[in-house]
Amino acid sequence: MKVITVIGNKPTELNIRNENDPRIPFVKIALKQRLISLIDEGLEWVIMSGQMGVELWAAEVVVELKDEYSIKLGIFPPFLEYESRWPDVYKEAFLQIIEQADFYQPLYNEPYKAPYQFINKDFWLIDKTDGCLALVDEEYPGSAGYVLDKMKNAIESSNYSVWYITPNDLEDIVREHQEYNESHLD
Repeated sequence: MKVITVIGNKPTELNIRNENDPRIPFVKIALKQRLISLIDEGLEWVIMSGQMGVELWAAEVVVELKDEYSIKLGIFPPFLEYESRWPDVYKEAFLQIIEQADFYQPLYNEPYKAPYQFINKDFWLIDKTDGCLALVDEEYPGSAGYVLDKMKNAIESSNYSVWYITPNDLEDIVREHQEYNESHLD
């Protein structure tokens, strides 16, 4: 497996209201741990649309990992001005990420026209990747559910893989962090 995509929930779907939320670092730790294990198995590229939330945080993690690992980042938003309606903090983060990405190209060289652009983006990502790292609650997938449904069909018809980071995985990371901090207070 050489190329994967990352999907996940938007901040509001995770009840995250701002970029200073104390849960974001734990999301990034989970992404980093899983990405490093995939890099150790031969991962070369992470490609995604760069949607705000999990995808954007994953892109930031990949940029950090580039200092230490041979990993590349490709950002492929579904259309031009993808970030135009986002809050300023996410717009700025997206613009920084596309500057640091190894490749950037909107799939449609026009602004938003219709839902087909999102649908085709999902199929394009599945077609161009060997698998997906998904940080999502399968019971409440939110907007990530649309692409997950398409990925389940790809799994049945090919060698496509989906690796999940679950709410339980995040709880484990928080617990490990708390235990570590408690043990170092002694």
